[in-house]
Amino acid sequence: MPSMRTFDLPDAIPVFPLPGALLLPRARLPLHIFEPRYLAMVDDVLKTPDRLIGMVQPCGTRGLHLIGCAGRLTGFSETEDGRYMITLSGISRYRLREEIVGFTPYRRYQVSWDGFKKDQGPAETDQGMQRGQVIDLLRRFLAASGLSTDWDGLREAEDELLINSLAMLCPFEAEDRQALLEAPDLPTRRETLITLMEFALRGGGEESVQ
Repeated sequence: MPSMRTFDLPDAIPVFPLPGALLLPRARLPLHIFEPRYLAMVDDVLKTPDRLIGMVQPCGTRGLHLIGCAGRLTGFSETEDGRYMITLSGISRYRLREEIVGFTPYRRYQVSWDGFKKDQGPAETDQGMQRGQVIDLLRRFLAASGLSTDWDGLREAEDELLINSLAMLCPFEAEDRQALLEAPDLPTRRETLITLMEFALRGGGEESVQ
């Protein structure tokens, strides 16, 4: 998939701390918005040229993890009772800098895009991936978790779409999702994903499957 970036990335963005929600560059994340402060955030974002929202994981020691991923609001609908259903398309990871103190009910930060140039380019490939082994491991992991997926779609998916879809689909803990987000390249994300699935199948961690 080609990059969707057709604008300059801003120095400041609204951030949406949401435990367990993982957005990756060139991936899509559907969200259900119902809290008043985040309804206000969406209203404000729709008025901006870039329409960016920074997804970020809460962190117990620092409040928020330093690295998140910004998505462009590319899908929007409103329910009869005033809730929003939106879709974010991942544009680039970012690093939090200073929080902006202001009058918005949601949080805004100065951010840096340095070090994430690859996110704004073409889809990555993974020459070292053994697709059959990844699919087999995923089959065992999902069966043990009581989950299912579109197997035909996964077999035909390009490398990045396959790995990133699995990273977003699998029910990992928040810190594990952060590790997947921070992986410097697609092969590292694939290796992290495999490690997490194997660990869970062996019965380790809170996300273990029996």
